[in-house]
Amino acid sequence: MIRFSIQRRQQCHSLLVAATAAFLAACAPVGPDYVRPDIAIADQWPDYVHDEFQFVAQESVSWWQILDDPVLNELVELARQQNNNIKIAGLRVLEARAALGIAVGNQYPQTQLVAGSATRIEASESNANTTVGDLSFTQFSVGASASWEIDFWGRFRRGIESADANLLASLASYDDTVVLLTAQVVDVYAVIRTAEEQLRIAKENLVLQQRSYDIVDVLYRYGESSELDVQQAETLLLSTKATIPGFQVTLRKANHALSTLLGMRPADMSAMIGKGSIPHVPKEILVGVPADLLRQRPDVRRAELAAMSQNAQVGIAKTNLYPSFSISGSLGLAAAGSTDTTRTGDSGFGELFRAESLTYSVGPSFVWPFFNYGRIKNNVRVQDARLQQSLIQCREIVIQAARDVEDAMTAYVGSQLQAVILTASVVSAKRSTELSMLRYKEGFADYQRVLNAQQALFGQQQRYVANRGDAVRSIAQVYRALGGGWQDHDAAFVDEATRIEMQQRTDWGDLLETDRASIIDSHVERNQE
Repeated sequence: MIRFSIQRRQQCHSLLVAATAAFLAACAPVGPDYVRPDIAIADQWPDYVHDEFQFVAQESVSWWQILDDPVLNELVELARQQNNNIKIAGLRVLEARAALGIAVGNQYPQTQLVAGSATRIEASESNANTTVGDLSFTQFSVGASASWEIDFWGRFRRGIESADANLLASLASYDDTVVLLTAQVVDVYAVIRTAEEQLRIAKENLVLQQRSYDIVDVLYRYGESSELDVQQAETLLLSTKATIPGFQVTLRKANHALSTLLGMRPADMSAMIGKGSIPHVPKEILVGVPADLLRQRPDVRRAELAAMSQNAQVGIAKTNLYPSFSISGSLGLAAAGSTDTTRTGDSGFGELFRAESLTYSVGPSFVWPFFNYGRIKNNVRVQDARLQQSLIQCREIVIQAARDVEDAMTAYVGSQLQAVILTASVVSAKRSTELSMLRYKEGFADYQRVLNAQQALFGQQQRYVANRGDAVRSIAQVYRALGGGWQDHDAAFVDEATRIEMQQRTDWGDLLETDRASIIDSHVERNQE
């Protein structure tokens, strides 16, 4: 008899679920469907940057390799493996993946409970609750109950939509972290090589100026030069010597920055990176067209996904304007037995498993908080205002992205124009130094010309080296602005050590195996349903 009742209940429940699913499939979720904002973007970059760039629609993959520096290539790969910010961004992807699982689970019965109890009751004679006057008895019960709020207005479907967009946004944030880290490694590496070169040039000029000082000092001792020449020579020598600590400080700080990017404590990286020079920049740089920004820059994608998520929140808020419908039910066994077994023949526990002990309930209900309409409507307005902010933010980020690219291109073009001039100026300054010293020794010029020539040489050499470093850094800025460098990064969101630690602490199931392909595939499947 119990088996027959349960089977009937299961059949009714299956029919009810099927009918409800068919009905819900025909109901569109409440709220606006997402419409991509109209974002105006130029067809091409400015004319003044056309000589140094080749504009080809492409993805900026492994762009740092155009600098042809093996040490830099190794540092980029090492940073991608060890950087803590990338690890945090990967864990946020897993967090968003788990949050999506919560949103998906809300489609199914939201409350499920299996419970059992045994209650001992001792009643007074004036409060006997049985016809036979049992004053002492035990109640036994075991059963299961469930409550399912039907997704009539699409509240839970909108929740999945929002969580899905948040998951993709977290993936875009992860990509943006990779892009930023890559550009930072290249930038810091350029600073290190530039500081090393500036330090080397300062020491070379120090040797040259020391030699000049020694010559003037000897001439002064023999009465062939004035004390003024000696003092001016010493002033220039000390001025050049004073620049060395500054370059050393810059070099140490850049080493500390690089070690931090590699996920290490601040340290001297000279043993790791060895000796090297400032990477040479290519004559032409391949970049895409402005429209590629919408596809390549992770922060642009993240902004649009945030707008999509917020759009779903508007729908969720609107569902509160309508009644919510639920189906609740329970199925169990209940029995009561007296301690006087001579009269009842059973203590009650045995009766729990008889057919007569079956109890069940099922029925619909609805809740309609119409007295809260003012509060609910204002919540809808709040969510809609946030949506509009997100849409405008999308446009602003695209505008700023275009500006970033053009600024970086402008900086690179300027550095290339300066490079031609500074190269010639260094050659001229070297020749001027040689001639001035020769004429001074022969007595055809005073020492002031030597001082001016040596000071100009040191200044032009430093400017030339700084410009070479700026050219490398501007390339990093260009590709950072273009959103390049994440496309070839297919590493796992968590490293093996972190995976083991998290598995030992918490049951993660197969979520720790989440990768980019599985996220994209699941998103496509949800949109096709």
